[in-house]
Amino acid sequence: MTWDKELHELRLRKKFAYGLGGADKIARQHNQGRLTIRERIEKLLDPGSFREIGTIAGKAEYDAANELTNLQASNFVCGRGMVDGRTVVVGGDDFTVRGGSADATIKEKHTYAERMAHQLRLPMLRLIEGSGGGGSVKTIETTGRSNVPGVSGWEWVVRNMETVPRVALGLGSVAGLGAAHLTASHYSVMVKELSAMFVAGPPVVARLGDPVTKQELGGWEIQCRAGAVDDAAETEEEAFAMARRFLSYLPSSIYDLPPRGPQTDPADRRDEKLFTAVPKGTRKTYRMRPIIETLVDRGSFFEMGKHFGKSIITGLARIDGWPVALMAGDPMIYGGAWTADACQKIVRFVDLAQTFHLPVVHLVDCPGFLIGRQAEQTATIRHGARAMSAIWQSTTPWCAIIVRNVFGVAGAAHQNGSRLSYRYAWPSGRWGSLPLEGGIEAAYAADLDAAPDRAAKLGEIEERLEKLRSPFRSAESFWIEEMIDPRDTRPLLCEFVNLAAPLREAGPSKFGMRP
Repeated sequence: MTWDKELHELRLRKKFAYGLGGADKIARQHNQGRLTIRERIEKLLDPGSFREIGTIAGKAEYDAANELTNLQASNFVCGRGMVDGRTVVVGGDDFTVRGGSADATIKEKHTYAERMAHQLRLPMLRLIEGSGGGGSVKTIETTGRSNVPGVSGWEWVVRNMETVPRVALGLGSVAGLGAAHLTASHYSVMVKELSAMFVAGPPVVARLGDPVTKQELGGWEIQCRAGAVDDAAETEEEAFAMARRFLSYLPSSIYDLPPRGPQTDPADRRDEKLFTAVPKGTRKTYRMRPIIETLVDRGSFFEMGKHFGKSIITGLARIDGWPVALMAGDPMIYGGAWTADACQKIVRFVDLAQTFHLPVVHLVDCPGFLIGRQAEQTATIRHGARAMSAIWQSTTPWCAIIVRNVFGVAGAAHQNGSRLSYRYAWPSGRWGSLPLEGGIEAAYAADLDAAPDRAAKLGEIEERLEKLRSPFRSAESFWIEEMIDPRDTRPLLCEFVNLAAPLREAGPSKFGMRP
């Protein structure tokens, strides 16, 4: 007695499962420039590392003798695999089977993948196309009833946001529940000209009298600029590489610490370009990103969300091999002023650093909150208060380098004022309750009105106050802990991350990250 018959049936069922939605559906996927789910998993993970769960779960067909004739596998493929030698959980939609919709899925597989990531403390990677197991109007006919909306297993998504890195890639049209999964992540990527994301697609929106194409409604430019999605890649392969790189800076879960990388860049490196990076003229702008690249380990800066909240730059980097969360004001955008969307970006970024025990390095150039009609109409101050609160709630080690402007309430949020933080200032630093420009007219209105030459009086007052607000005057009274030569910044940052390393504590944060 052997088990040959049963093993033959197992092989047959797997053959059907590996066939996905059939040769015609696979060809359509390829003709539209997209990979199949199994091709995606193969390219994302280390070669040969995928261990599938639920391969033959699906809907079977039998003949009159009750023998298997076909198996339509579930349109969600999941399992464990490796990314750069580290175990992860991966789950992805099979668009060749009913476009990934609910009437061809087994919801328990979605929940199982999320539970596996949570309970094994492994990063979760979601490859999303279609509705992500969400509804289709055709489901009413296939099931014979209409369901009250509910999202089975969403509690595991919420728990994973607080526990393990969750990466989501939108690899085609993503709608409904799929869109929720794409945005409920620590890092999300779309593929340019191939991906689109929306609550409901163009056919539904057209019924509202607004005919649009997929790209017009929810293409990468729309969603990245709105902050719904973090980044966009040129190809699926580039999206996979971005996901792998993002994970390289993070621990597998909050119960581990971010791994140190190789120390190949000298900690005592001093770059002469920093001496002239900031122009003397306060009205002249400069580029912050070259400064970032100079200070961190060469080639290690991984920017996130560059199309949204653009007056603040955020990303992950390594300093002396240690992963850090780096944020910096961008004087090229609103002079670095914090807008409503920049404040939203800061909250999310600080939460990421707090959740995964990353020290924060803040290169400060902030003239305050954006002012004017746009700022008031977008509730900048409310979002700003949330950003300040996120910074004050954080307990991760923090180092602020004041590069130029620090003004107003937003400027005050350059560090957690309730905790000991490292803070250095370049000689180009300028700070105060508000910039002199514009403030003098209000504070010295009587003097200016009484002056025979208003312009000359204004110049006299400006010259007097400029001398008084010298950063060295602030250092005299310890308002600034240490003034430094800009060329000494990298050695000091390397010292900071090494001092911060033993202070990091694995485990849950006092607050968890939300989507």
